[in-house]
Amino acid sequence: MHKNEFVLWFEDIKKKDTVSVGGKAANLGELYSKFPIPDGFCITVKFFDDFLQSTDIKDKILELLKKLDAKKSENVDNISNKIKNLITKQAIPNNLRISILENYMKLGGFVAVRSSAVAEDLKQASFAGQQSSFLNVKGKNLIKYIKKCWASFYNSRAIIYREKNKFSHAPSMAVVIQKMVNAKKSGVIFTVNPVNKNKNEMIIESIFGLGEAIVSGIVTPDHYAIEKKNLKIVKEIINEKKIAILRTNGKNKTIKLDAKKANSKTLNFNELKQLAKEALKIEKHYKKSMDIEWAIDDKLYILQARPITTL
Repeated sequence: MHKNEFVLWFEDIKKKDTVSVGGKAANLGELYSKFPIPDGFCITVKFFDDFLQSTDIKDKILELLKKLDAKKSENVDNISNKIKNLITKQAIPNNLRISILENYMKLGGFVAVRSSAVAEDLKQASFAGQQSSFLNVKGKNLIKYIKKCWASFYNSRAIIYREKNKFSHAPSMAVVIQKMVNAKKSGVIFTVNPVNKNKNEMIIESIFGLGEAIVSGIVTPDHYAIEKKNLKIVKEIINEKKIAILRTNGKNKTIKLDAKKANSKTLNFNELKQLAKEALKIEKHYKKSMDIEWAIDDKLYILQARPITTL
């Protein structure tokens, strides 16, 4: 066990730990022992709070937020940028920095740095996409991207959303550091058809390379509707996937795919079946319809899973 209040590894985290590690990390920890989740750890909410307190940034943030006028986007952007600058320009105290790097050394290599907000994935709210994630981060760049994740808690969009829904602006966000999968293909699974709300059907979407290309909307993924009881493919749409984001020489590169590759199927029948089976197991574990992110390198990995809050 690696337990401490600042850094928790996935093996030490369960769903009930949302308050200290945020929604994303709590779900990863919950699934870690039963599913193919790439290893990683979480920099807790307490760590973020301690960083702000020990560097005297916390009071400055509160002062800035007092001047907030959520109806004026210029005002929000201005305050957001000032707060983000405070966070990204401030050095992390040495003892905290060493703690992060020692844990990172156990993982080594490329990692994904993802924000994990405490209010994420609540039944009454969806914070998806309001905070930042960074892929293929390595070595000394890690600290910089952790601070960028923290800063993204005060993105304009996130500030406005919290104001509108009467959530606190107190720094309740953790950061996930997860071993990076060098994805040959990736995508999402919805264990219910989100368009027609059919619970007997699941939807699998897939592209070549990293899943960022789906999230950012630059590639239209292949689309499969699968009957849950017998894993029969009831609908298949193969779209032209002109590009893929791949790791090349340690950097994320957008690669143009030739016409044959662009129009070919991303997944074979066995891969579809394997994805469908994992998704059904995750749905059964949570007893809820799930939104799942996955990637295939030489084998299948589950990168994230969260209950669907919008049905």
